[in-house]
Amino acid sequence: MLTQSSTRVLEPADLDAALAVLDSAPVENAFVTARVQLAGLDPWRLGGEMWGWYRDGHLTSLCYSGANLVPICATPEAVRGFADRARRIGRRCSSIVGPAEPTAQLWRLLEPSWGPARDVRAHQPLMVTDRPAAAVTAHPGVRRVRKDEMEVIMPACVAMFTEEVGVSPLAGDGGLLYQARVAELVGSGRAFALIEDGKVLFKAEIGAATRLACQIQGVWVAPEHRGRGLSETGMAAVVDSALTDVAPLVSLYVNDYNAPARAAYRRVGFEEVGAFMSVLF
Repeated sequence: MLTQSSTRVLEPADLDAALAVLDSAPVENAFVTARVQLAGLDPWRLGGEMWGWYRDGHLTSLCYSGANLVPICATPEAVRGFADRARRIGRRCSSIVGPAEPTAQLWRLLEPSWGPARDVRAHQPLMVTDRPAAAVTAHPGVRRVRKDEMEVIMPACVAMFTEEVGVSPLAGDGGLLYQARVAELVGSGRAFALIEDGKVLFKAEIGAATRLACQIQGVWVAPEHRGRGLSETGMAAVVDSALTDVAPLVSLYVNDYNAPARAAYRRVGFEEVGAFMSVLF
């Protein structure tokens, strides 16, 4: 048993202990929890390593190191340990993302060797709801995207990603990985859209889902239809489906400078409960 503060790569046998840490903050940890529940802790299946921080032999904090670097329930001492390990192996991720305070500390420690970042979004409100919208009527036309509608939904997904992240998901591998991810969401029934005359007017996905919470991502309204309330009525429909079929808590996080989106989500019933931070490379 470890008796001092230290980090190590977790193994499949550590799964129950890791899930206990993840379940202690189900909304903040929904993304990583969903991956671990599906793939376990084997790095090949998980798509990265899970680092554990031990204090007096007890696992207290985690850090997912894959395409993203994600501190989880990370104390300041744990963040320093994760930063030391990250510096030693070098940057392999395309972003650092997680609860704002530990993520900010992690970036302060890594910036001298990993910087500069392409973009730093220091405050992204985390919003949650546990009930259907009371002040907004769900749009009756929003539905699950069918598997035979990939060619219809992909242009909207690419437009959303490019607008949100600042780079196209088609760069590098031609979009193969991104298309596979969209196909996974469509195939699992977690992609929703309002489609009229073969065009997507609104879309959103439930990107992560656990028994305790789920996270909505990829919210997008076609530019020519913005300002007409589709972000509200569309989101109300997605929230209804999420609460009915997926989990008792529905969350999302949004850029703090996107005032219209934050206002729309509040009208749907979301409340701000914390903040995330993203560092994009």
